[in-house]
Amino acid sequence: MSNDPIYSAFAEDEEMAELVEMFVEEMPDRISSLQDAWESSARNDLQNIAHQLKGSSAGYGFAAVGRSAADLEDALKDMERELASVKAEFDALLNLCSRVSA
Repeated sequence: MSNDPIYSAFAEDEEMAELVEMFVEEMPDRISSLQDAWESSARNDLQNIAHQLKGSSAGYGFAAVGRSAADLEDALKDMERELASVKAEFDALLNLCSRVSA
C-alpha cells in the first residue's frame, strides 16, 4: 500500500478549499471511530461509518476513499461473512483515510 498523500479533486477550487480542509481535519476522528468500532467488533457502527464516508468523500473530491468505503460497506452487508474476513477492505479504507490531505 502506498503512503503518498491523496489530494482532493477540488484542491485547486478556491470555493471548496475551506470545506476540503475541514473534511481533512476531521479525518483523524473518523479514523479513530473506525478503529474503535473494529476493535469492539461493532459491525453496525463500522457499516454506518463506511456509509457516511462513502457519501461525504466523493462530495469533497476524495473519490478513492468513497470507493473504498463502499467496498467495506458492501462487505459488511454480507452477513454470511465473518468480521475478520473484511479486514482487507477495512485496512484499505484506513490506509486511504490516513493519506487524505488538503
